[in-house]
Amino acid sequence: MDKNKVERAVKDLLIGLGADIHSEGLKDTPMRVAKMYGEVLEGMKYSNEEIAKMFGKSFEVDTNGLVAVKGIQSFSYCEHHLALMYDMTIDIGYIPNGKVLGLSKLPRIAEMCCKRLQLQERIGEDIAEVIKLATGTNDVIVVIKANHSCMTSRGIKARESKTTTITKYGKFNQADTFNEFMRG
Repeated sequence: MDKNKVERAVKDLLIGLGADIHSEGLKDTPMRVAKMYGEVLEGMKYSNEEIAKMFGKSFEVDTNGLVAVKGIQSFSYCEHHLALMYDMTIDIGYIPNGKVLGLSKLPRIAEMCCKRLQLQERIGEDIAEVIKLATGTNDVIVVIKANHSCMTSRGIKARESKTTTITKYGKFNQADTFNEFMRG
């Protein structure tokens, strides 16, 4: 990220909006916004392969039982409007192929994949790809439910709407495995 370009762009945006950029409340806003974007969009610095290496420390196991972590809270920014996807809940499951990840790695993977300009559908794909890379399994599912401020605060203003996406591979395309995950 080019912090100086972001600061200049935010300053131009404020001027374009008619704001007094010399007011006490706005004079440091371009710097604060650039710093915030560096933090909340950190995932843009890394490919899925790099995220898999960062958080993909796995352990050899002799099990094929479902591993699931549900209720992971996160947020992301919609690439269409730079609007916030919020109240995002992510459920992740996989069936080990001789390797398991530490349970804390799943929320870390989800968070890093969310820290990009994203589409909700792509977030699920990215999380699943990272888990497949890290574990060698093709049996992965990611369910995401989120509010989108581009829908709740503008346009249609559907304030109570939630968008649900389901990304599933391998055995999760079979009804029994899918239902086991959804019930659990």
